[in-house]
Amino acid sequence: MSNLVLVTGAAGGQQGATGRLITTHLLKQGIPVRAFVRKVDARADELHAEGADVFVGDLLNPASVHEAMKDIWRAYFTYPVADGLMEAATIFAAMARSHKLELVVNNSQFQDTPEDAFFRDLLGAPTRRNLQHRLTDRVFDWAEVGAVHIQAPPYYENVRALVSRTVSEKDTVFLPWGGGDATFPLAGGEDVARVAATLLASTSLPSQKVYPLVSEALTVHEIVETLSKVLGRPLKYVPISDEQWADAVKDRINAHAVDHLSHLWRYFRTREHQSHPTDVIREVTGTNPQTLEEFFRANIKFFNPAN
Repeated sequence: MSNLVLVTGAAGGQQGATGRLITTHLLKQGIPVRAFVRKVDARADELHAEGADVFVGDLLNPASVHEAMKDIWRAYFTYPVADGLMEAATIFAAMARSHKLELVVNNSQFQDTPEDAFFRDLLGAPTRRNLQHRLTDRVFDWAEVGAVHIQAPPYYENVRALVSRTVSEKDTVFLPWGGGDATFPLAGGEDVARVAATLLASTSLPSQKVYPLVSEALTVHEIVETLSKVLGRPLKYVPISDEQWADAVKDRINAHAVDHLSHLWRYFRTREHQSHPTDVIREVTGTNPQTLEEFFRANIKFFNPAN
């Protein structure tokens, strides 16, 4: 039986880059990887140099996904925060079933709705994107491809992208996160990738269907204080409106992502209950999850003024 693993999102991006990290983890273990990318560029060349079988394709094209699935044993599915998730996931699930994959690790989203309350609370999804993830989770389940769902909250990398510019220029965080006491669940993209790679590389199938990953649950004030501590200089948090934030980011974030994040921030700052860290990362990988402080220290260059 082939042990070739298909990894989508393998070229990576600026926020999380789980597909890129998973590819590296698997190749270092001697597990062959078919790296699914959208175009040939320097990143694809790097994947090839590392030993990956680079496949250039389109997740919204059934013929492309069918070709990528040939001789595949297991797969990792992820899709950018952009239009097309439902279509891509359905195509991927259908092709995985046709090719008889034994495991699909699906990069889903944080869900604090109990599993048995899924249908009752379907309309209560905090954002349209989150609703799409809840639905695509079920599509993968119904396809009977051994799907498991990694349900991760916003990444540390998302926080970095949101605040690095104004912190480096003005020592200030401008976000629509309320007065500062709202709690935000977070996890590092590296840890999400390590969990996925561990599941894909295991000689046995996963013991559960859902892996909720929350490394830390921090208030806005705690997040800002942690970054201030790492940088060794005082930072201010200035709450802004959803409209102000959307207007500020519209030129660098697509409309789908702006809509998703605007609703997500509103959900986190107004909900009555709080999230709590889970022990899943340590249980699956055998190592403790990265803390936000450790992430900030490893990425300090993003928050310092340009020379």
